[in-house]
Amino acid sequence: MERRKFVKNSSLFALSLAGAKLANLTFSPQTLAQVKELKFGIISTESQSNQRPIWEPFIKALSDSIGLPVKAFYVTQYVAVIEAMRTGDVHLAWYGGKSYIEAAKRSNAEAFAQVVDTEGGKGYYSHLITNKDNPIVAEAKAMGGDKYVIKNASNLTFAFNDPNSTSGFLVPSYYVFAQNEVDPKKAFKRLIFSGSHEATALAIANNQVDVATNNNEALDRLQKTNPKARANIETIWTSTLIPSDPIAYRQDLPADLKQKIRDFFYNYKEAKVLEPHGWSGFAQANDKTWNPIRELDLAKKILELENKENMTAEDKQKLEEFRQQLKAIKSN
Repeated sequence: MERRKFVKNSSLFALSLAGAKLANLTFSPQTLAQVKELKFGIISTESQSNQRPIWEPFIKALSDSIGLPVKAFYVTQYVAVIEAMRTGDVHLAWYGGKSYIEAAKRSNAEAFAQVVDTEGGKGYYSHLITNKDNPIVAEAKAMGGDKYVIKNASNLTFAFNDPNSTSGFLVPSYYVFAQNEVDPKKAFKRLIFSGSHEATALAIANNQVDVATNNNEALDRLQKTNPKARANIETIWTSTLIPSDPIAYRQDLPADLKQKIRDFFYNYKEAKVLEPHGWSGFAQANDKTWNPIRELDLAKKILELENKENMTAEDKQKLEEFRQQLKAIKSN
């Protein structure tokens, strides 16, 4: 479900670089009402050669249902699809939880559905993984992979996915590092951001790093696309359940178009098309469904500030703002 990166065209690539300059750009309902082609943003968690074949039948079905051409944009960075939706270059997107809460804040995104796995579940798990032949496996499993990584970080190389990934960054950052007062940027012998779940998995399978983040859905997909690589991977830590991936559109799309999109997602059950994604369908959802991710994001920021040795006045102000935001979300 999650999560999660081939830039379809140069404009999307430029968005990731120039997003800050476009912060005040808005689009009128009249412009959006003239939509002649729906642009669907897809964060490629794997290579485009793996993603395109499993998405094309779904894109065609969506197009047939809503009566408009649908163009898929496969992007390699979470920020690219967030910015593309903000500027109107993408109308609809498959996000991860962390990237969605950023898009809701910055890009007028509104979640209306969440993916459901083949067993009816609406969630997934973050993992820490290592190569099955790595000498650390036995001790890491005996101690607990998170505890082992914290204790031995200075001797380990480590790979996150992307800073806007839920399972590839936010969840392990909070549960493994922030709660243990560890700064991963300083703790490891070497730290990298690989860019996608497939890339972190292959880095582990090929012994390029000692430990990396991933999630159960991405590993299930790897079993189908590259079983040899999957066989070389061992899971040493599993998170609590994470809300499954949202599907979101721009809030200011025409109401009748949004209704057609919702009707398609809520009723689409074609197993042959959905199964390669690890999905059985889509459940109704709304923005609040991902409040647990917002809470997690704020809790991580609060812990990081509280663990800071010498807080500035600005830090203290931010800390109070984060606490108030967290309180507001919990009371909502």
